[in-house]
Amino acid sequence: MNRFWEGLTWRGNIYVALVRRLALLMVLYSVCRVAFFFINVTFFPDMTRSRMALIMWGGLRFDLSAVLYVNALYILIILLPFAWRHRNDVQRWLAAWFYLTNGLALAANMADSVYYRYTLRRTTISVFHQFENEQNIGKLLGQFLIDYWYAALIWLALLGVLVWFYRRIRVEGPLMKSRLAYYVSSVAAMVLSIGLFIGGVRGGFRESTRPITLSNAAEYAAVPRDINLVLNTPFAFLRTIRTDVVEKVNYYPTSAALDSVFTPLRIPSDTTVMRPKNVVVIILESFSKEFVGAYNRDLEGGSYRGHTPFLDSLIGVSRAYQYSFANGRKSIDAMPSVLCSIPSIEVPYVLSHFSGNKVNSLASLLREKNYHTAFFHGAPNGSMGFEAFSRLSGFQEYYGKTEYNNDADFDGIWGIWDEPFMQYFAHRMNAFQQPFFTAMFSVSSHHPFRLPAGYESRFPEGPMTIHKCISYTDYALKRFFQTASSMPWFRNTLFVITADHASAQIQFPEYNTPWGYFAVPILFYQPGADWHTLEPEVIQQIDIMPTVLGQLGYDQPYVAFGRDIIHDAEKSFAFNFIDNNYQLFEGDKLLQFDGTKSIALYDYKRDRLCKDNLLLREPEVSQSMEKRLKAFIQQYNNRMVDDDLTREGAQQPATR
Repeated sequence: MNRFWEGLTWRGNIYVALVRRLALLMVLYSVCRVAFFFINVTFFPDMTRSRMALIMWGGLRFDLSAVLYVNALYILIILLPFAWRHRNDVQRWLAAWFYLTNGLALAANMADSVYYRYTLRRTTISVFHQFENEQNIGKLLGQFLIDYWYAALIWLALLGVLVWFYRRIRVEGPLMKSRLAYYVSSVAAMVLSIGLFIGGVRGGFRESTRPITLSNAAEYAAVPRDINLVLNTPFAFLRTIRTDVVEKVNYYPTSAALDSVFTPLRIPSDTTVMRPKNVVVIILESFSKEFVGAYNRDLEGGSYRGHTPFLDSLIGVSRAYQYSFANGRKSIDAMPSVLCSIPSIEVPYVLSHFSGNKVNSLASLLREKNYHTAFFHGAPNGSMGFEAFSRLSGFQEYYGKTEYNNDADFDGIWGIWDEPFMQYFAHRMNAFQQPFFTAMFSVSSHHPFRLPAGYESRFPEGPMTIHKCISYTDYALKRFFQTASSMPWFRNTLFVITADHASAQIQFPEYNTPWGYFAVPILFYQPGADWHTLEPEVIQQIDIMPTVLGQLGYDQPYVAFGRDIIHDAEKSFAFNFIDNNYQLFEGDKLLQFDGTKSIALYDYKRDRLCKDNLLLREPEVSQSMEKRLKAFIQQYNNRMVDDDLTREGAQQPATR
């Protein structure tokens, strides 16, 4: 028997080498997690040792799954019970494949460590669709490497460690003298390893264990935001391939019960009379409410003035709202929210499996009332998929960098500088037949936060690099209104100004919170209207479409997940999604719900840092809010899956 197993040893054993190399990757993934934390430490306040220990322990489960997924082909070849796997040429090929696949996985982890501040979530497979139409992706990546050189340096160090240790773990053989023993042991090892592999990628060995997914990270998160530390980016990529994030739910057993709590069907009264005013919607890139002095009179002991003097003055003659929220954290979340009253959950709507659904939008509904409709975005045509979505949502015309046709005003990365493009916007509208509906998306208040030549010293440097760009775009907005005010269509126009999302750069701790991550301005300005209020009310981006239609006296049914903030009697609310949890704002309360149960309730107006969880102390409030939130989710999910987002489905009056 001893002669049968002669040559069996740990040294140079191909299976021992495999385990050691996979263990090396597990260590490197943990290093990436630590780097992710320190690069984004301001987003994880009050971190404790016990909390971090739980994160690191739970992260191993997701790291193992990712390591096994990424190295599936490598592991398969190693396990095949054939002698040729020991050959030098095969081992060299395997080494090259190991470096390539795991180098990319580590790169994804490190890239996400700096991209996280923009999205506040681990990046999923949808990122490839998000940037697939970018013509300047090379410049973007180059600028990314320059500005975030430290992340690139850490990745190179990790890659160096990977190569150095891999080469020190040597494979020899076949070591066994008996060919029969070699094949028997190889087949046995393959069978055992396949079982271990399946258990590892599934996240457990129990029969009841389903393959772990992003939501399982909550088991190791003391607070919801920790989910993003528990996860790793390769796992998030792989687990969202071909995944339908939006699935039907049945919190309410009947349509009648559901509609009695919340319905997106909006049916105007029979007495409504259409008033065909022009409508201009301006969406400002990364314009956090934090930057606007009018919203923050209490900051810095009452001395804070912000970085938007013109927007402050406009708020003084507009209808604005103190508690105004975006429905997403990405630019591509904003168009469906603002223009179609459709929020995004987890995956941006325009990147989801349901992006081809029929929708009603401000453009499509107003075109039926003989409005001329046009969308403006100074970026290269096709950027962010905006041109395609503008067509899908009913805009007749699209004006981008191509139509602007003057590269002298191109910033070199994102698009035409805001000041000249807003002037172009104003003059183009002067040629449109009234009534018209237009929307414009700015570009300049974006990383890498540069200003046009000649403007570098015109605007003061703030504590954050984005502040001077915010001041520049505010100035461009002032120049736009100066030009537009001299045009014949101006006084017959309703203007709406908001942001696509809050900025990744945060100065004040109040905005480094579950509500602050979504705080953006939303204001309505109508020349000659007696509006000069900062309403103490909750409003969200998806309220813009129904509010505009209400102001115009739109007289046909439509679907909107928001409400007419001026005319509707129903209680105002706001909805968004973060850290795999749903959030509902209602009155002075913020409820967080994980899809099964409520996990937190905050009085976000008084407890601005959201430290005091009131869930157990105010069960009636949480139950009432959870009831409404469940109805909202069910209406959204089920209508999305059933392609029921237009007025053709309107059967009953909207809840008012």
